[in-house]
Amino acid sequence: MLGLESVITTGATLAAEAEAAAGGDMKLLAAGIAAGAGMIGPGIGVGMIGAGAMNALGRNPEARGAILTNMILAIAFAEAVGIYALIMAILLALVV
Repeated sequence: MLGLESVITTGATLAAEAEAAAGGDMKLLAAGIAAGAGMIGPGIGVGMIGAGAMNALGRNPEARGAILTNMILAIAFAEAVGIYALIMAILLALVV
C-alpha cells in the first residue's frame, strides 16, 4: 500500500511540474502575442502621422511650427499605447 501511495504522489508531482512547465511556455507565448499585437497599431499610427505631416509640410511650408508641434504630440500619444502594451506583456510574463 505504501508503494502505491508513493507512486501516485510522485505521479501527481510530476504532472504538476509538467503542467507548470507547459503553462510557463504558454504564458510567455501569451506575453509575446500581447506585446506584438499591442505594438502593431502604434507603429502603423506613427507612420501615418509622419506621412500626414510630410504631406502637410509639402502643401504649406509656412505652417511648419504648428504641424511639427501637433505631430510630436500625436506621436507621443501613439507611443504611449505601445508602452502600455509592453508593460502589460511584462506583467503577463512575470506576474500572472
